[in-house]
Amino acid sequence: MTIVKYSLEEFVHDMSQLVDELPDQERLLNKGSSYLERLVNNPEAIPEEFRMPAGTRGRNANHGTYLLHHGSNGLLITSVVWGPGDHIGPHDHRTWGLIGVMDNFITETRFRRQDDRSREGFAQLERDRVNLVKPGDVSLLIPDVDEIHQMDNFSDRPTAEIHVYGNDLRGLERSRFDLDACTVTNFTTTRFDNC
Repeated sequence: MTIVKYSLEEFVHDMSQLVDELPDQERLLNKGSSYLERLVNNPEAIPEEFRMPAGTRGRNANHGTYLLHHGSNGLLITSVVWGPGDHIGPHDHRTWGLIGVMDNFITETRFRRQDDRSREGFAQLERDRVNLVKPGDVSLLIPDVDEIHQMDNFSDRPTAEIHVYGNDLRGLERSRFDLDACTVTNFTTTRFDNC
């Protein structure tokens, strides 16, 4: 039997308590990332079915997005699985976020907007940095400052992550960007694979 050192339930409790304190963004991200780092360094805390692709047909057959917690205070915790070769182009979140890798690794490319946002449908992005995010690493999403990213699983096995957001992404209007066409379009996440 495996002994779990820091459980999902403890993480949810700690994050909920932190969010309820209404801390400033710096404290929220610093404290929250330390909690998430503890969780992702303890993969046994997340049931295996939430660390595997959903196995549905179509273009997302290797992918999985599972709701783990949705609090009345807006706190959203999901498990996201990127299958081998999975790619999602540049997109934003419009809420603060923490992303921690549990299994394998993922390449995260960050972008900054260079346009003044005055032309509808137009967006010019500049590549800011590329990070290889490994197990135990936590990446921060800071609205309007550092939240546009692209994710790529260049490996031959699934990558499991825990995503923590300040708002439910379902129904939240966000943006995806086309680098070549310099366009931005709005989209809304509608569901998770387990609900």
